Amino acid sequence: MEQRLTIVGLGVNDLQGSSRFYEEKFGWKKLDSSNDSITFFQLNGILLSLYPREKLAEDATVSSEGKGFKGFTLAFNTRTKEEVDDLIAALEAKEVKIIKRPEEVFWGGYSSYIADPDNNLWEIAYNPFLPLDEKGNVLGQ
Repeated sequence: MEQRLTIVGLGVNDLQGSSRFYEEKFGWKKLDSSNDSITFFQLNGILLSLYPREKLAEDATVSSEGKGFKGFTLAFNTRTKEEVDDLIAALEAKEVKIIKRPEEVFWGGYSSYIADPDNNLWEIAYNPFLPLDEKGNVLGQ
């Protein structure tokens, strides 16, 4: 199997509300292939899809019940510490739920966490050990 990730799919409780969150709070643009049943956002090499939680669980043949920490986070890495601070300030001004304020972290970076409407955690971080190219892709090490 090749090392790749093509889509991160999130099961959401309110498709239109979650779609608005990513459009209005993050400023992302939906792909034309989005419709009333699913939303797609083109990221820097993968897609983020939003799909009703119940339907996603049904498709995977699992229960849609679940509470607390989901066991994963999504990450948006920046090129500087200041960019983390600026981004968190902009998101806070848009009333995005800040879970952890920006701070120096044990692994040598600078990090914060926010939550989307379904409490999916996004780490907003500067990692000095993870260089990014001009498109925001991680440069191979």
